[in-house]
Amino acid sequence: MPHHNVFHQTQRSYARRWFLRDCAVGLGGIALGSLLGSPAAAGEPTDLLAPRRPHHAARAKRVIFLFMGGAPSHVDLFENKPTLSRLSGTNPPAELLEGYRSAFIKPTNKLLGPKFGFQRHGGCGIELAEILPHLGSVADEITWIRSMQTDAFNHAPAQILMSTGSQQFGRPSLGAWSVYGLGSETKDLPPFVVLSSGQKGPSGGASNFGSGFLPSVCQGVPFNSAGDPVLYLSNPAGVTKRSQRAAIDAINALNQKRFDTVADPEIQTRISAFETAYRMQDVAPEVTDISRETEATLKLYGATPGKASFANNCLLARRLVQRGVRFVELFHESWDQHGNLERGLKNNCRDTDRAAAALIKDLKARGMLDDTLVIWGGEFGRTPMVQGGNDGRDHHPNCFTMWLAGGGTKRGYVHGTTDELAFNAAENPVHVHDLNATILHLLGFDHERLTFRSQGRDFRLTDVHGRVVQELLA
Repeated sequence: MPHHNVFHQTQRSYARRWFLRDCAVGLGGIALGSLLGSPAAAGEPTDLLAPRRPHHAARAKRVIFLFMGGAPSHVDLFENKPTLSRLSGTNPPAELLEGYRSAFIKPTNKLLGPKFGFQRHGGCGIELAEILPHLGSVADEITWIRSMQTDAFNHAPAQILMSTGSQQFGRPSLGAWSVYGLGSETKDLPPFVVLSSGQKGPSGGASNFGSGFLPSVCQGVPFNSAGDPVLYLSNPAGVTKRSQRAAIDAINALNQKRFDTVADPEIQTRISAFETAYRMQDVAPEVTDISRETEATLKLYGATPGKASFANNCLLARRLVQRGVRFVELFHESWDQHGNLERGLKNNCRDTDRAAAALIKDLKARGMLDDTLVIWGGEFGRTPMVQGGNDGRDHHPNCFTMWLAGGGTKRGYVHGTTDELAFNAAENPVHVHDLNATILHLLGFDHERLTFRSQGRDFRLTDVHGRVVQELLA
């Protein structure tokens, strides 16, 4: 091909690229704005974390989710079933097992009664295992849901379903939806913080607190419960605050110029991330230093400064929501007792019972419980049938227990029942989608209207399911 033809061909190519990419009214800009649904294209504020009004008056302004990864045994902790105790060691009724799927055991494994004694607590009369004495002391502050149900019976899919409304990776988490809907009350800290304790992190991994197709500024930011709260918080040797500020200003100017051209909201996320990280260097070390608390408060939680623990994380969660963090999620992945059930539950309750109850007491004493929603629970329950000799239980999705406190929930209320073997929900079942719909309602949202357009359709946390459980509301 002659050189002049190559030149003209290249000119036309660049002209097309320029028109599609950079022309303010070009097809590329129109298509990009449509696909991304960018705030700039819609004439909305480009600050993705600016506080926003929900659909109706919110009862809760913030959430602390105590996620008990691995699935606590509702049979041993929350369900005193005399019939199950009496039939322990016998085969379960054949009609009960029709269509039932378990993860590891044969459904015909023998029944196993609760491992611990039970005691009644509070005016609500809830029966709790004797290894939960601290939780019993706040029983009348809590809404108890005994009839939870889920669709998954393996850990990662069930955790992701609880967190995102889907068993598949890639959907936004409850925390991300909360931040997307409400914005942030602080510019000095991430709006969604994740803390972890126990033996490992959540089985579902970062998908439990990811932002999916929402702007990534909505995703959860993992904090450490000891040492620097986040990695690389401190500047390396030779980098001053002045030089760091100059570098961030230059990077933000370039990012803003690019945003003005393509209107990609992820560019605003990057700008916000740089600014938040800069401010966090001053704020985060103080907020995460629980040694600033009084001895009485540390004793209430059973917290020890400098030692990573669930107790420290509960106290840190209270400090974070005090400073405007919208959503704090605590993962304690230690509840998967296929064996060593009795010892494992004792250890888990020793590590979590006191601090969970202390969080409720502390929030109430500070006048924060009324507008802070506390959630406790795992991804499913455990079988009334035995696994591993006589000291283990398998995964069980048919029914399990979760509890809520504060944030507009009904105090001292027990919702739902299970059958005499704690195998199925007998009255007032609550599906995971129903729970998420109710949580969003407490935050001020109609779960059917809090949507985000992606891949050509509107998505929501509850997909095409879910109802608000009005009985749980104060």
